[in-house]
Amino acid sequence: MEKENPLCAESLIYAYAQGYFPMADEQNGLQWFNPDPRAIIPIETYKPSKSLRPILNKGFFEIRVNANFEAVMRACSMPRSVEDGVWISEDMILAYTELHRLGFAHSVEAYLDDQLVGGLYGIGIGAVFCGESMFSKFPNSSKVAFHYLIQILKTQKFELLDTQFINDNVLRYGAIEISRAIYLRRLAKALKKNCKFEMINTI
Repeated sequence: MEKENPLCAESLIYAYAQGYFPMADEQNGLQWFNPDPRAIIPIETYKPSKSLRPILNKGFFEIRVNANFEAVMRACSMPRSVEDGVWISEDMILAYTELHRLGFAHSVEAYLDDQLVGGLYGIGIGAVFCGESMFSKFPNSSKVAFHYLIQILKTQKFELLDTQFINDNVLRYGAIEISRAIYLRRLAKALKKNCKFEMINTI
């Protein structure tokens, strides 16, 4: 008998709208989080590092949006090292892929010689983008994908980029911490606006 997935698209959208997000635990169960403080990346103040600018100018990677969402999520689910745990379960992959089919989950992908070498994914609701995870199989590939994410969010007038917890990876992109109360107020405001997550012709 096939196991019932504890996640569904409707429950995920409701949870994100309330400030919650899931992570798988070591027993392949789910834990729900609504951290205080909350990490966000201010969209308008992001600037690419000096070392990244030549790579962007040369167009070293081909960037695609929503071309292979499930492959990005599966790459993100792989442990970074022997010590790392896995927080993205198969149930999560199935549920988020369904969200993607419904237009609420998105990926930004970096390709080299037509091979997927880096990228990120997250949830877009209203004017909020909730960044979930990124991966890199080639130097700077995820950084370039993130740069394009920011340009999409700026162009489409998104108001809030959630990155959940503060860590060294998000700090390099300018992440800051705000209280849960402030985050929930900003979330409620941004949910009243409708933004499209679309690649633009020139970035």
